[in-house]
Amino acid sequence: MKKAPIKSIKKTTLTLMRSLILLTYFTLLMSCNQQTISYKEISQRTEASQDMAKKFGKTLKGKLQAAMKSGGPIAAISVCNQQAPLIAAELSKQSGWEIYRTSLKPRARKPDAWDKRMMKSFEQRHEDGDKFKSLFNQDISEVDGIASFRFIQAIETQKICLVCHGDNIAPAIADKITELYPNDKAIGFKEGDIRGAFSIIQPIIK
Repeated sequence: MKKAPIKSIKKTTLTLMRSLILLTYFTLLMSCNQQTISYKEISQRTEASQDMAKKFGKTLKGKLQAAMKSGGPIAAISVCNQQAPLIAAELSKQSGWEIYRTSLKPRARKPDAWDKRMMKSFEQRHEDGDKFKSLFNQDISEVDGIASFRFIQAIETQKICLVCHGDNIAPAIADKITELYPNDKAIGFKEGDIRGAFSIIQPIIK
């Protein structure tokens, strides 16, 4: 009888152990909140959150590209300032969740303690070679006294982002940023950096 390679057995065992640890972790957290949530529901909520983050990013990107084409970077800054909160508010209304963008170097919304912890872990994982596709995390914690499913997905800094978020920002653009965001910290990024993250809070109602 042909034996399975030891390396393959170890890899399968490690995968099973990780799945078991994740399931146990979520079960314990929910037990503390006197709630229960199945592994299937965790998977469903994660997938729904990923779809929502993708929709948010795609919608905003389309508006920014249109603004860049019609009025250049300064017009795009104004669109981002006005439209991003509206997009987040509309998606939040449609879903019943809280949906927003944040960053360790915020331009608008500051991260809460959970966001900070997750994004710092993304920075380390990114340095270790993890691809952006895998830079997401989910958790179950209490938000304003309500047990909630939390999801966060890293946002990659692309070349076009550097016009408003890079090291060498044109004076006119810098002036507009200062006008709209007096406390801005979202500059100094390089292509491929973690710009920030989409963060989603789903209340768990039983």
